Amino acid sequence: MKNIIDELSWRGLIKTTVSGIEKQLQNPTTIYIGFDPTSDSLHLGNLLPVVLLIHFQKMGHKSLALIGGATSMIGDPSGKNEKRIISFNQKILHYNITSITKQLHNLFTFYLKDKNIEILNNLNWIKKLDILFFLRKIGKEISVNYLMAKESVKNRIENNQHDGISFMEFSYSLLQGYDFYYLNKKKNCLLQAGGSDQWGNIITGIDIIRKISKKKVYGLTFPLITNSSGKKFGKSEKGENIWLDHKRTTPYKFYQFFINLSDNEIEKFVKLYTFFSKEKINQLIINHRKCPENRLLQKTVAFTVTKWVHGKTISEELSAISTILFEKHNINSLLNEKMLYYIFKHIPNLLISYEKFKQGIFLTDLLKHFFTSKTNILRAIKNHSISINKQIIKNNIVIQQQHIIGLKYILLKFGKKKFFIIKIV
Repeated sequence: MKNIIDELSWRGLIKTTVSGIEKQLQNPTTIYIGFDPTSDSLHLGNLLPVVLLIHFQKMGHKSLALIGGATSMIGDPSGKNEKRIISFNQKILHYNITSITKQLHNLFTFYLKDKNIEILNNLNWIKKLDILFFLRKIGKEISVNYLMAKESVKNRIENNQHDGISFMEFSYSLLQGYDFYYLNKKKNCLLQAGGSDQWGNIITGIDIIRKISKKKVYGLTFPLITNSSGKKFGKSEKGENIWLDHKRTTPYKFYQFFINLSDNEIEKFVKLYTFFSKEKINQLIINHRKCPENRLLQKTVAFTVTKWVHGKTISEELSAISTILFEKHNINSLLNEKMLYYIFKHIPNLLISYEKFKQGIFLTDLLKHFFTSKTNILRAIKNHSISINKQIIKNNIVIQQQHIIGLKYILLKFGKKKFFIIKIV
């Protein structure tokens, strides 16, 4: 079998491993990774474990995707400085599980076709778990001192001295460890993988299996993907996130996330998020470095990942409108009804009646639908940050017939990256 550790290492998909894992992976091995259903959608950070599972499956191993229907009701304290707000609404949880299961299935099927990955839900066995069995079988093998030494627990106690950590969250590591024990027993799963913040939980599972079953099992972590402010992408994280659901993050915004990555970031992302061969990736990087202003890598990754998540048609539409919106040229030379429809479909937009347009509309009246205050609008116009159909506007003008393109559209731009489009109907 091809050495999967070498494959994952050059891609930057490995952070930490348990000793002996390379020898074990010379044989077909079952691996599992958990997914938290505290939201109805996966996000960009969740794509990394999906990529990892696909690599394992494609290279002859057996991959399992585990949805934490039970553990999500407890809340993982790892990487959290305060208690997570957990919803116990069963209808919402069921909806989240159904939505994420569908997303995972579609993501796996895209690259694996009929060799799909099994998706499990730990609620199916944890809800049947007898408390006395759990305490006597699992609890007696792990000391309180052992759990107190975990970074996730120590950090919560040190950073939140008044509230500390609840017993509910304190027990999370044991429940995740039980998942590994259960899957080892039922599915002969020998490897658990997770983000680098999961290392402590993974080691707990390894220790439980070693003490109870006397078996050697393994762990692997991958790096966490962070946003521009350095925070990891997460369902419970505050601030902006890049979701896979088109209702939460538009395909346009998803596509532009990759387009706007720096050259250093995109050289990392092309290895992490695509399944191109090492030779192809190295050639792409060489070609990109020759003319970085053409953003070859950004366009390639944006198109490839968007196609995976949102489909070929949408990816092609976004590639076409991205060229029109951001590259220097006479916009009227490339615009037609079809292209204007694509632009209206994907970027922030507004419908205005022709009757209202004929009455006369000031530029500020159009922009108020996209800005938080009139002060910000006037400042943007004063700073020459607003353009209509790629022509900079220096005053609060009345919008006229000459500003319409394609018979019924007006394209507005703020700064270098923000576009809005008006459709007159």
